[in-house]
Amino acid sequence: MKIVADANIPYIKGRLEEYGEVTYVPTEEIDAAAVKEADILFVRTPTKCRPALLEGSRCRFIATASCGFDHIDTEYCAAHSIEWRNAPGCNAPSVAQYILASLLLYMDAVGSAPEKHTVGIIGAGHVGSAVAAALRKVGFNLLLNDPPRAEAEGADGFVPLSEIEEKCDIITLHTPLIKEGAHPTRHLADAEFFSRLKRKPLFINAARGGVADDKAVLEAKHSGQIRDFIIDCWENEPAGIYLPLMDEAFIATPHIAGYSDDGKAVGSYMSLCEVARYCGGKQPDMQYPSEPDNAVIDLATAKNPLLAAVLHSYDPRNDFARLKKAPDSFEALRNNYPFRREYNAYRIQNAPKEYAGILENLGFGL
Repeated sequence: MKIVADANIPYIKGRLEEYGEVTYVPTEEIDAAAVKEADILFVRTPTKCRPALLEGSRCRFIATASCGFDHIDTEYCAAHSIEWRNAPGCNAPSVAQYILASLLLYMDAVGSAPEKHTVGIIGAGHVGSAVAAALRKVGFNLLLNDPPRAEAEGADGFVPLSEIEEKCDIITLHTPLIKEGAHPTRHLADAEFFSRLKRKPLFINAARGGVADDKAVLEAKHSGQIRDFIIDCWENEPAGIYLPLMDEAFIATPHIAGYSDDGKAVGSYMSLCEVARYCGGKQPDMQYPSEPDNAVIDLATAKNPLLAAVLHSYDPRNDFARLKKAPDSFEALRNNYPFRREYNAYRIQNAPKEYAGILENLGFGL
């Protein structure tokens, strides 16, 4: 088997070789010529697995080390006997870490507290459910909207979009990008959506680029339909992002919400397992990220212990600063993303009693 793999995917080198002859190719160089002789592709979301890439190749299996799969032309793959697998849920805890850190920063900026806010989560799959679990642990009130799940499981626990629009002062998107069918999500958050919002919410898109109309987001802020916004996923990324959106965001980042090393390790492992299954080879062992250098968090002098602990593990303002400094380097910022661990890599010292249970529930060690 000949395997072409994205050279920027971590935790696979020296392991993927178990299943074939591997060529590692930089993300931007994965083109039709590079994959022509490949039986297997091991990629990420920037690689558009569409006819322009696949036509005339030997490829019969695609593993994408990502939760999303809208970069894969699934109809073309089905018509040409190309099997594909994604890594559902691999980055869910990482996105939850991003959302919680961003919201706690917002609470600090406006002088408020989680229990005073109702968060509407649109899309309650792997990621949306992880976000809900994290926000619930710190006291946010929640409403969940997920029509496909409501149809499959019953309406209990879910609300219609109209209720989100009416009752929520924070709205966060966590749907896949679906362009057609019973529940399309492309431009779900468009000008009409923003016109229906009753509480001037903080708006967040950490779903996929295109689920929100980026120009409509900015217009909604200008017109006072939303109070502010946080954006991690952009239309036309990586090359054509709408820079005025970055200039006015509370936080704007280059599609890295799910980029913890924990999430990357899980995504790579899940994809390696799929390659092993396809090849009939031995299942791989899980490879865990190394410990962070600053694994101990001392809260003895922290004025806001919850915020201090969460930001010690991950502070989205650093990613915002990197994007503002080099907005034309969107993909390079992703490819060269700094080491980042989730809560379970950190141990808390001197946690105040009233916060100890919350921190432990989030995953911090005590």
